[in-house]
Amino acid sequence: MEPQLLHRVTESVATVVIHHPAKRNAMTAAMWRALPPLLDTLAADPDVRALVLTGEGDTFCSGADISTLRSSPEEAQGLAVLAEEALAAFPKPTLAAVRGHCVGGGSQLAAACDLRFAEEDALFGVTPAKLGIVYPASSTRRLASLIGPAATKYLLFSGELIDTARALRTGLVDEVLPAGGLGKRVAEFTRVLVSRSQLTQAAAKEFADGRTDRDAHWAELARAADDTAEGVAAFLERRQPRFTWTTSG
Repeated sequence: MEPQLLHRVTESVATVVIHHPAKRNAMTAAMWRALPPLLDTLAADPDVRALVLTGEGDTFCSGADISTLRSSPEEAQGLAVLAEEALAAFPKPTLAAVRGHCVGGGSQLAAACDLRFAEEDALFGVTPAKLGIVYPASSTRRLASLIGPAATKYLLFSGELIDTARALRTGLVDEVLPAGGLGKRVAEFTRVLVSRSQLTQAAAKEFADGRTDRDAHWAELARAADDTAEGVAAFLERRQPRFTWTTSG
C-alpha cells in the first residue's frame, strides 16, 4: 500500500491513521498535502464529534520523510506547518494516540492536537538541530505554550528523545498507558468526549487556545442553544443528556 492517510468514522469518532510503515510512518509531501482537506471533510461531518490521530502499527510518526527535504526544505516545512495549523484549528476535540516513536513532524502533529495519550514505551523528540533546520516559529511557539520555554529549548537544542515519564512531567503527554492499553483507554475516553456538549467543548477550545475576540459570540450562542436547558434537565431527571448543538450545523 502506498504511503497515505487512512481514516474511518465509528460511533462519532473519526480516526486518522498515518500509514507509511516502510519508513516508520514518515510523512511524505503528498501526505502533508492530504491532511488539511481531509480534516475539512471530517470537520463538516455532523456525525463526527471527536478525532483521533494515530500511526499504523507500533509507531506514531518518525517525522517528515527525509527524502522530501533534499529538493526544497522550505517547501517541505511549509507543507508541514499548513497541516499542523489545520489540525490545531479542527473545531472538535482532537487526541493523538501515540505508540513508539513520535519524532520531528510527528511531534509537530501531536502538539497540534488538544490531548496526547501514549503507551509507556513511546519516545518523543524534536530533531531539527540534527539536520541544521530552523524549526518553524509557529511550531516553536505552540510547543512552548504547551510545555514551557525551558522544556522546549531542551528538546530543540539537543534533538534528544525523551521517554513518557519526562513527557508526562513536562505536559507533552496527558496520560501514559501500559503496553497494550492505549486502544482501550482511547476508546473509553472518546466515548466520554462524544457524550458531552459540543458547545462547551468548542468554546473552551478557543478560550484555552488564547482567542480573545469571541467572548460575546459564544455568550450569544449559549443563550440561543438548548444545551444548557437539556443539561440541567438531564441532571435533575437523573438521565444522560441529549445535546443537540453541533459545530457542523
